[in-house]
Amino acid sequence: MRSSVATVLGTDVALLQSGMGGVAGTELACAVSNAGAAGCVGGYKLMGEALSAVLSRLVAGTSRPVGVNLIPEVVGPDDLDRQVAQVLAETPPHVYVSLFGMPEETVFERVAATGRALVVQVGTVDDGVRVAERGAVVVAQGIEAGGHLLGVSRRDELVARLRDRVPTACVVAAGGIGSPADAEQAIAAGADGVLLGTAFVVARESWAHPHFKTAVCAADGADTVITDVYEIGWPGRRHRVLATPVTEDPGQPKKFIGRTKVEDRSYLVPRFSAAVPTVATTGRIEEMAMYCGLSCESVSGETSAADVVAGFAGVLPAAERIELG
Repeated sequence: MRSSVATVLGTDVALLQSGMGGVAGTELACAVSNAGAAGCVGGYKLMGEALSAVLSRLVAGTSRPVGVNLIPEVVGPDDLDRQVAQVLAETPPHVYVSLFGMPEETVFERVAATGRALVVQVGTVDDGVRVAERGAVVVAQGIEAGGHLLGVSRRDELVARLRDRVPTACVVAAGGIGSPADAEQAIAAGADGVLLGTAFVVARESWAHPHFKTAVCAADGADTVITDVYEIGWPGRRHRVLATPVTEDPGQPKKFIGRTKVEDRSYLVPRFSAAVPTVATTGRIEEMAMYCGLSCESVSGETSAADVVAGFAGVLPAAERIELG
């Protein structure tokens, strides 16, 4: 037997929302969780007072299971340890820890000692096996996904290979899931739930800039590219984004093209920045990193987070154990 991710996290629907930095604020995370799925706020590089402000709003906004997403390779092991310690100290047990990429072993131990749920997104079978052996939920990201890519495998191939290696693990499929039919396909490949990113970019509660939302709604898969040009702030990773003048001509100068705010602090945005354009961003939005997965083909307009959850609820595993085989 294995468990639906709804059982593991305590949600009504086996659906996770990606903790997209900048886009996934507390409004989106709480709306998703209050609708019965697992919302997640993007923690990115936040620490100290800035992270405390986010955690306070998150806890005030929902009493349902909800996550805080952190990125090991962006902050490094010492700062990640501080972030994890702060999340665990300042939030109640219904807040789970979500990681994009593999952490140090001590992070698994720290979270396990508290009894909190841990969700780790990976892009390879070996990393997925390591996560499963440590009792965490494995999110298997395929190259269909928008944003930074952790591997080179397609979603259902990665899910199936992980299911062969760790048959009782809780495995969540991510990448290219924009419709209930996509979700059903991922479940048929062996997933115990799904994670959505692009579908929530266009949610009303999302902090994505209006130009970003409009571009996603108008796009299909052919409008996305896998590139590594948006590397300032997050070097060394390929990412799937909407094609822009910057992806088409990466030889342009690395000059400032806009401004943005994060927790009331203002920042300049250089060309090739990994930062997404949000409602707090001004400047040349059309040149910025608009992460978008192949699921954009199923996204046609802005909707509420609750409506996104409701659209998938009927095809996903319920909060109960799943028969093997």
